[in-house]
Amino acid sequence: MSQDFYKLSILPYAGIIIKICRAYTHTQEDFEDYYQEVCLQIWRCKDNFKKEAEWSTWIYRLTLNVCLTLIKKKSITTEFHDLNALKSIEQKGHSASDNEAIDNLYAAIKKLSEVDRAVIILYLEEKSYQEIAEIMGTNPTNIGVRINRIKKRLKNILL
Repeated sequence: MSQDFYKLSILPYAGIIIKICRAYTHTQEDFEDYYQEVCLQIWRCKDNFKKEAEWSTWIYRLTLNVCLTLIKKKSITTEFHDLNALKSIEQKGHSASDNEAIDNLYAAIKKLSEVDRAVIILYLEEKSYQEIAEIMGTNPTNIGVRINRIKKRLKNILL
């Protein structure tokens, strides 16, 4: 993989790749493996990008697919944490207590199904229902209903 390709085509999307990989891993080592595998798959599959959607949408979908595939291969079960805490923390920056809140949110999210994890991560990235629906291969109405249910589940997990 050339450095130029990484800098221009992957690095601008590293934030979401990191969040999605973190949502599906328990350890730093697993996270690094997932991130590396996603980058490798982006590079390998770049010629398959048909420009029917935005590059960012393709990156989201590919990242989710790689993470789900790796989970199935490793048979990993997971946990996750608090929705409102993450949104406010990401807007402000991070302190030690903020990091704990983020860790709690990720622990709560990891308790969700694989698909629900993907939906809530995209929601936290402030993607529209339409964008999330395109990435997930469903319709915006379904996404709206699913997000409301996920929020309720996360609230119950965090209480």
